Parts: sequence; C-alpha cells; structure tokens
Amino acid sequence: MKKILVTGGAGYIGSQTCKLLCKNGYLPISYDNLIYGHREAVKWGPLVVGDINDVEVLRRTFMEYKPEAVIHFAAYAYVGESVENPGKYYQNNVSGTINLLEMMRNNGCPKIIFSSTCATYGVPESLPLDETSRQNPINPYGKGKLMIEKILEDYEEAYDTRYISLRYFNAAGADPNGELGENHDPETHLIPLTIEAALGKRAVIEVFGTDYDTPDGTAVRDYIHVADLAKAHLLALEYLEKNNISQVFNLGTSIGTSVQEIIHAVEKITGDKVPLIYGERRAGDPPILVASAEKARKILLWEPERSDIYSIVRDAWSWHSAQ
Repeated sequence: MKKILVTGGAGYIGSQTCKLLCKNGYLPISYDNLIYGHREAVKWGPLVVGDINDVEVLRRTFMEYKPEAVIHFAAYAYVGESVENPGKYYQNNVSGTINLLEMMRNNGCPKIIFSSTCATYGVPESLPLDETSRQNPINPYGKGKLMIEKILEDYEEAYDTRYISLRYFNAAGADPNGELGENHDPETHLIPLTIEAALGKRAVIEVFGTDYDTPDGTAVRDYIHVADLAKAHLLALEYLEKNNISQVFNLGTSIGTSVQEIIHAVEKITGDKVPLIYGERRAGDPPILVASAEKARKILLWEPERSDIYSIVRDAWSWHSAQ
C-alpha cells in the first residue's frame, strides 16, 4: 500500500481527500497541528500531531512512514488576518513549506501536490481566469502561495522535485455521505454562514456590496464541491505517479454564482428565510471571479460532478443540520 503524507489532513479538504485516498488503495498519513483541524476527522489512516515548522517531528514522521509523495494542505488561510499579521503567514505557510520540501529532499520523496489558490491571481484583468492569467496577488495569503509556486519551480530545477499546484476557487459543500463537513472557527465562508443563519445559530449575515456590475448587483464567485476537489487531488497524484511531469491546474466550474443566488438556494433547500443586512463592498473584492478549468479537464480528465450550487448547498445543509 502506497503511503502518502497529507499535511493538514485533519482539515476540511484534507480529510475529504484522505477518505478518497483510502478508498483507492493508498494509506494517507495525516500530519496536522490541530489548530484548525479536527482529530475526529482523521478516520482513514494514522494521525501525526505536528507542525510543518517542527523539523524534528517532520523528520521522525518521514523516517517512520517513508511516504512516496506528499499532498500539502497545511496553511493558515484567512485573508484578512494575513493583512493584519503577514509575518504569521510567511513564517507558517512559506517557511513551513520550505521545511517540508527539505525533508522530502533528504528522505527520497520527490513528488508533491500543492494546495494553491485563485488568490494568486489578484484582481483579474480578464475572465475566465486560466493558468496563463497574470498573477498579481493583493494580500499576504495570496502572495505567500505564489511564493511557494515559485519555490517549487526552483526545487524542480535544482533537485528534480516534481509537483502539481492546484489553484482552486471557492471550496464548498460537505461529504455526500455526511461524515465530514466545513467546520471552521472562525467561519468566514458564505455558504456555512448562510446555513447557520437559516438554522438560527447566527443572528444575521452581512452582504458586502449590492452595486457590483453583475446581474443582481452582488459579487459572483466560482464554487466547487469539496468532493470534486478531493477527486482532483487523487487524479493529480495518479498523473504525477504515471507521468512524472510538473503541472499547474485551475480547479473550478467556469460557472459563476452570486451571493444573492447562494442565499436563494439556501432558502429554497431549508425552507427558512435568511436574515440579512446589506453593507458596503470590501476593499479588494472583484465583482466576478470565475475559473477556466479546461486544462484540468483535458489533462487530468477531471470533471466536477457535484458542483452545481443546489448539490453543494444540499450536502452542506445535511451536514450542518445534523451537528
């Protein structure tokens, strides 16, 4: 059984990916400091409680398990916090990734799937965004992810490390079987916030901006089901194993959904009104962010299967309402 080290394996997307890896004959070793991850989400392989900045724990993990590849999710991921405390983000996300890459290099583990982000693009010059679009991130979170992409290029040139960077758009939804869901603290994502408001767990949600140049005036984003994201990581791993060629892929649906459309979908599925207040636009929020994922479709043969907005909201609702 091939062993895959999954940093951040106790997190939202990481745990879903571990489940799929196990189902397909891999042994996922979750490596997570449990600051944002959840011990109970690790069910399909061993858990190592450790930080990517803890070189000794990393070294022991590589020596014990001898993973053949790494899927790297571990990162701080709050954009606003990255603006307020960039040092925290560069120290953890960038320096921690260098620690991980050095450990891979020193232990004969030459392949990594990297969890990147559409935040590396910044404000788009044209839509839909594809992998050749200009990358000009506007916050330290996106800048750090772009730095790591560049570091991976250098590691390939110098050390023959092979990588796939997956730039995904708005992860959403929950495990279709109800075992895993989105459980962040604090929660900042629109769909769980809206569902919590419908459940009465949150007094109100704020819609930031109603005067965008979009069909209903609210911001439009590309939502991708977490199960479809997990499948993309599996396909990326299989591609790297077979072809040993580094690649970069967008993961999205090429379909934009507005804030107002999300609210309507939640109200339709739950049967409850969502209490709203309307506020000003947030600085740096573009009107529309939509991906072209044609490259992933063509090369990885990846096809989003559950990423229509009603499937996303329905799965998320099933999980949240059971908590």
